[in-house]
Amino acid sequence: MDDKRTCFPRFYFVATADLLDILSNGNIPSKVMPHLPKIFQAIEDVKLDETVGVRPAALGMKSCVGIEYVPYSEPFKLMGKVEGYMQDVIDNMRKTLRLIAGDSLKRSMAKPRTDWLKEDPSQCMLLVGLTSWVSDVEKGLSNNTMPATL
Repeated sequence: MDDKRTCFPRFYFVATADLLDILSNGNIPSKVMPHLPKIFQAIEDVKLDETVGVRPAALGMKSCVGIEYVPYSEPFKLMGKVEGYMQDVIDNMRKTLRLIAGDSLKRSMAKPRTDWLKEDPSQCMLLVGLTSWVSDVEKGLSNNTMPATL
């Protein structure tokens, strides 16, 4: 089990009994999904498409906080060992959130704030909101003027 924890460090935060269950069911991703909240903070589930062949494809992630679903930018197959496809889940989460945040930053400048706030996942909306605020404060400090909209 230490080798598996070394390969995928998030397994260090999972109880031994849960890790044994994850590893023994690693070839059946749908049986691993109930353990996701123990591995990823605020992720309840990964939506799977089990009709695409022997191994399912991951379509998106569902938050355990409120009702929020974020589709992956590209669905991907959960192939290989559990520690391998769990790393793929992380990589695709990051890629998807990075793309959404970039698009959200562009849209936040073009739309009224009240409309923009409703369009994106909470994490991206918070990131873009804070980025915009820091940018406005820096401009205000460098010009010795603070915008009235802060």
